[in-house]
Amino acid sequence: MKNNGFTIVEVSILFVIFLIVAFLVAPLSLDDTKQAKNTSRWRSVQNDFANIFYTINTDRHENGVHFEKAFYEAVANDIKNNINTYRISYMNGTYPSNTYRFKDYKNTYSNATLSIKLYDTPQNDLYGMLMYDVNGKNGPNTWGKDVFGMNIYEDKFEPFCKSESISRQKEDCSKNGTGLCCSSYYLIGGSFD
Repeated sequence: MKNNGFTIVEVSILFVIFLIVAFLVAPLSLDDTKQAKNTSRWRSVQNDFANIFYTINTDRHENGVHFEKAFYEAVANDIKNNINTYRISYMNGTYPSNTYRFKDYKNTYSNATLSIKLYDTPQNDLYGMLMYDVNGKNGPNTWGKDVFGMNIYEDKFEPFCKSESISRQKEDCSKNGTGLCCSSYYLIGGSFD
């Protein structure tokens, strides 16, 4: 007569296989969830920053307001303190050139970090840049994962790489790229691969 049940050994083997699969899949889904949260936060805050910029820009032209000072005043209620040391990497694991290094980091009550870098003289119509780390000093502190940026022009404020093609943005927003273009790529519906 044939036994229709499973033996303890067979059940144990299935249980071990399920555990192995769970341990392999869980980190990927946690990373995806974290990335989705960071991207959502970036979408929200960049809209706020754009609104602040256009308000400041109007005042700047009419009343000679200094952009950096006015911007920090506009977000002053959210700034908790300054951060002395802070290091950001590219997605590919290298570290940014001086162009994408910032100073004078501000920590916010929402645990984000931001910094503004203005040039003494405009560089190809670029007046400066803004860096925003959606989860502050918490890792990974990587462009395109939790750190995003905006270019500051005379009359516009836009995410890094906005003028680049979608394929170029997608290419840069990968583990082999810098991650700078993720600032724009995520806003147009691109996703982390």
